[in-house]
Amino acid sequence: MREMDDFRARLEKLEMLAAEQERTIEDLNETITGQWREIETLRRKIAKLDDELREVEAGLPAPANQKPPHY
Repeated sequence: MREMDDFRARLEKLEMLAAEQERTIEDLNETITGQWREIETLRRKIAKLDDELREVEAGLPAPANQKPPHY
């Protein structure tokens, strides 16, 4: 009978461990999903800023053939 009690205790411990690991995996998945959304938002913002910068640069007059200030 003692062996059966030990077996049940081990089984319960394993079930609790599996449940805890499942919760941890779900939490990590939520974190990763949130970070991925944020990364995508930041990528879109960077692309927009890059486009705006190119437009501004295109509207600037061409630089004259000047020596750089450090000469």
